Amino acid sequence: MLNSTGELEFSNEEDPEIISQLTSLPLSGGKSSAGVPEKTGYPDSVYVMAANIFQGIRIEKSAQKVLIKYGNEPLRSLSESEDQSFQRLSYELAFSALKYQDILETILIDSCIFPSTTIPDHLSSLFIVMLYDFQDRKFQTRVLSDNEEPISEVQEVENLLNSFKIKLAAALARCRIKHDALSIYHILPETVRKQELRASTLPLYAWINTCKISPEEVYNNLKRRGYNKVKSVLHIDDKVFAVDQHCYDVLIFPSHLKNDLINIDLFKDYKLIFQDKSRSLAVHSVKALLNMDDDILMVNTGSWYTVAHMSILTNNNTSKVFVCGVQSQAKDPDLKTLFTKIGCKNIEILHETFINIDSKDHRLQKVKVILLLPRCSGLGVSNPVEFILNEHEDTEFLKDHSQGGISVDKLHVLAQQQYEQLTHAMKFTKAQAVVYCTCSVFPEENEAVVKKALEFQDLGNKGQPYRLSPPVLPLCSLKEIQLSTDKFFRMEPSEITNGCFLSILTRERDPSETVSVNDVLARAAAKGLLDGIELGKSSKREKKKKKSKTSLTKGATTDNGIQMKIAEFLNRETKASANLSETVTKPPLPQKNTAQVGASSQTRKPNKLAPHPAVPTFVKNTCPSRPRERQTHFLRPRPEDRMVALKPIEIVLPPVFMPFSSPQGIRSRMPTQHLYCRWVAPKALLPTCLPTHSLSRKEEKPKDDTPSSLLRPPRRWL
Repeated sequence: MLNSTGELEFSNEEDPEIISQLTSLPLSGGKSSAGVPEKTGYPDSVYVMAANIFQGIRIEKSAQKVLIKYGNEPLRSLSESEDQSFQRLSYELAFSALKYQDILETILIDSCIFPSTTIPDHLSSLFIVMLYDFQDRKFQTRVLSDNEEPISEVQEVENLLNSFKIKLAAALARCRIKHDALSIYHILPETVRKQELRASTLPLYAWINTCKISPEEVYNNLKRRGYNKVKSVLHIDDKVFAVDQHCYDVLIFPSHLKNDLINIDLFKDYKLIFQDKSRSLAVHSVKALLNMDDDILMVNTGSWYTVAHMSILTNNNTSKVFVCGVQSQAKDPDLKTLFTKIGCKNIEILHETFINIDSKDHRLQKVKVILLLPRCSGLGVSNPVEFILNEHEDTEFLKDHSQGGISVDKLHVLAQQQYEQLTHAMKFTKAQAVVYCTCSVFPEENEAVVKKALEFQDLGNKGQPYRLSPPVLPLCSLKEIQLSTDKFFRMEPSEITNGCFLSILTRERDPSETVSVNDVLARAAAKGLLDGIELGKSSKREKKKKKSKTSLTKGATTDNGIQMKIAEFLNRETKASANLSETVTKPPLPQKNTAQVGASSQTRKPNKLAPHPAVPTFVKNTCPSRPRERQTHFLRPRPEDRMVALKPIEIVLPPVFMPFSSPQGIRSRMPTQHLYCRWVAPKALLPTCLPTHSLSRKEEKPKDDTPSSLLRPPRRWL
């Protein structure tokens, strides 16, 4: 129990008008209270959790400057709630107390609470966080909830603060006068004040879970709820949203809509997920470098939502997302539950730190892209509490933000860790790219680390050396183009986005690992990625081209003897066709493939239709068949003995006159140009349409050898 009886009696003698005058002054934030609802305090469990967080991130001072002693034992909490809103309130309260730690300690000493009362050391953190909330609500009494179970430590500290509220208000007023500040907000460093101002107006970014819903469905859902789609959400107080210019699946909302958005089904069902834009830029850069079956290794992911976003972007691939750095296997069930709710299926967790993973690990042989999100100072982030809740960074992240800077020694330690991780990533011989992304504004953590790693990379391994590649993200403004002239992608902290640095290191693929396009397509078809597309069956024309090219290539390169035989055969057939052309007077026709003509003249199918006796023998060669193979350097051949009809046709022939008495010589004397055909619409196939070979010599009649019979004008028989 706290020994505070004397102070309770003394404090009751103070004039109530003093409290009214002191509390009427602005106390924190430097903002007008007009239109802002009065704060009524937090639940007891929030105070306890905030005190435990503050205990771990508080600024430790030297022995000469210690004003208040803090214990090392955390306070016992009645409930360990995992609700994000509960955690957000606790972190915000702890971070606010951390920023004003020096001022709050001074107020406690100046108000004589600590010298006059016996306060256990383990309650000092609870005093600090509750004092900040007490002055923030202008020393008004907290409204207790009927459904909440009270915590004894919180009740005791609250009673003591209420008994000293006049002295506390007076100590606060003297502190403001000493610093010549309207409120304790103006006592903060300028960098911290700018950061808080930027955080209050920073838009909200959320990515669409395309595994559950399409972007069009999200747009329609938001429009039904009264949200309008605009090009920019800056300085707009209405219910609007916009699509990000760098990432097609990221939506932007004004900051004042946070409480309204977290209560709609899109966010409750993980169809929309809040995420800092720098993380979305990182995963989209990886996606642009991937092939269909490339695996990804994610290092220092921070947020499991970043892992989920990477998984959703590769949902249509056969890629695996390996995540390293999860030390405790006890978290696996919770992570699997989260990934199941989001719809992720290709995530595999490695329970090793990245530095301890062997670059030749058999599990990572298909890893082609490594995403490195190193722990950094993170001073490019405007709202560190939201970043911690989404990224699960170490709470030390808050300490640097509360001071508006980072020590040189700590910056060098972080830079060395980043360099070691980057050089280790470059040792994976199968990897082809490394994406390095931070939310820092310091060159020591960004450009210096990348350039040093490229300069001192190990060139003795089997892989090709890494080089700096241009950004794969679209550059949407002239400023972005100017910032990316040295192949680094930068976004400076502004009123619309946090700071971000991104670089891409790539190298040439090992020539021994090159894969042809056909191999890639065949591999994709084997894994069922090409639904309904039959790559194994090519068209008939492609098959014929391939066969003819293959036969020519084999004949020209592998078997000289066969090539010589083919050449002799072609020469012999060419001479035979030349002799035949000398005996028959006719206009020149396209050259035939003599090899195929000779072969087809000796082949006859037994199921052919019998020739019609009225058809003369000169119709031979006029009904082309479809050859099995076609050589590219010959014209299309016209086979002689058979015809394979692609379409039913009807050939109409003129009347045939047989004035000859001798059946000899008809074939050699009758010119083929006397055959006139008319093509009509498809009908039933007649036997006369398929003359396949010559008539027998018994049915042939002699023909006059005079030129007049050869030049007889044709008659069309219709």
